[in-house]
Amino acid sequence: MTVENSSATANQFEADLLWTSEQPLIPGRQYQIKFASQQTTATVTAIKYRMDNHSGARLAARTLHAKEAGRVYLYTDEFLLFEDLNSENNLNFLLTDWQTNKTLGTGTIDFVLRRATNLKWQALTIDKAARSAQKQQTPKCIWFTGLSGSGKSTIANLLEKQLHQDNRHTYLLDGDNIRHGLCRDLGFTDADRVENIRRVAEVARLMVDAGLIVLVSFISPFRSERRMARELFAADEFIEVFIDTQLAECERRDVKGLYAKARSGALRNFTGIDSPYEPPESPEIHIQTALLSPQAAAMDILKHL
Repeated sequence: MTVENSSATANQFEADLLWTSEQPLIPGRQYQIKFASQQTTATVTAIKYRMDNHSGARLAARTLHAKEAGRVYLYTDEFLLFEDLNSENNLNFLLTDWQTNKTLGTGTIDFVLRRATNLKWQALTIDKAARSAQKQQTPKCIWFTGLSGSGKSTIANLLEKQLHQDNRHTYLLDGDNIRHGLCRDLGFTDADRVENIRRVAEVARLMVDAGLIVLVSFISPFRSERRMARELFAADEFIEVFIDTQLAECERRDVKGLYAKARSGALRNFTGIDSPYEPPESPEIHIQTALLSPQAAAMDILKHL
């Protein structure tokens, strides 16, 4: 890699990466990057190609598995500082798991992507505070997570109805509805689920910036992506609501007939059956639907707002 001066910063790169974890690399998922003495959050935004271990051929790839190497595009949440670079060793980095700190991959930055130097934040006169004051409310992101059939959409809908009656300005982002438009190009692989949540979280952030109370009703099965969503907001803006319903009860309801398809093998990568659900460890609100009706659950959440 060549940097145009001896001290520069950037946050988008092209890099060579050797993946060492038994769990595959998922583009769009947040990892930790350790670069020189710096550490921040990093995302592999895309895989340009992977190297065939035998022939050395460059192959198309959507992920990297253990001991596979490839060329990737890398984005870091904070700008990395390059200073007095005089050896290739200064460009080496580690990707680690943000929960366990376990090393997942090692790599070398090749060069800074030009897009990283061309983008600047545009200063705007009207900000979130002004939009919120106009609506006379405090904007929030209320993030509903739980298994399919747990009651997320029903409870979120009832809550929005009550907020609307109270003259609050709201919008409900529902998982099924979003997949008809913004995310209609995505399937249900782990990588697609990660991208699905990334897009929705960014939309929710824009809506909160507009001064709205936005309700997000998505299975959002992975803690990593829910953490990513939370970090887009101020500390008091994000409220995680765990709609806790036993798998057996969700299957009994099977409102959409999806569990039956998953059990028969007709539907793959279904959360709770052949794809994992990672329950929240410390949600702001924990709703146990065995103890509360949807109406009571909505009122319980309203008390917390």
